[in-house]
Amino acid sequence: MWDWLADFWASLTLAKVLLGAGVFVGSFVLSLVIVAIVMVKIPENYFSSHYQHDFLPNSSWLTRWGATVAKNVAGLILVIAGIIMLVGPGQGILTILIGLILMDIPGKRPLEARLIKRPVILAAVNSFRAKYKKPPLMMD
Repeated sequence: MWDWLADFWASLTLAKVLLGAGVFVGSFVLSLVIVAIVMVKIPENYFSSHYQHDFLPNSSWLTRWGATVAKNVAGLILVIAGIIMLVGPGQGILTILIGLILMDIPGKRPLEARLIKRPVILAAVNSFRAKYKKPPLMMD
């Protein structure tokens, strides 16, 4: 019954462990960089009910369509990575939030606001924004 576990340990090598650790560290650093960039670049009124979103207003329809598809795929990847980070070390909730911000799905605004309104998260985001001389996020 436990043969699979014995097989797993028998096939485990130092190279596999180092590769796994490298992928983990790389993905962790990449998620932190993405979270940092988006949290600094997001408009301070993004979570306000008065925010008007106009994505690439002076671009052709093909450019807007391609960018929208790429943005949604990147958002989906970040949501999946954030869910994985909830059980492992990492910035799971912030990564899910960034993924949701990128995606164009109905009903995302209340979910984003519920996540960002958590006092610890909002304080962390606003203190990070302050380091880059950005105003704090406005919440309704």
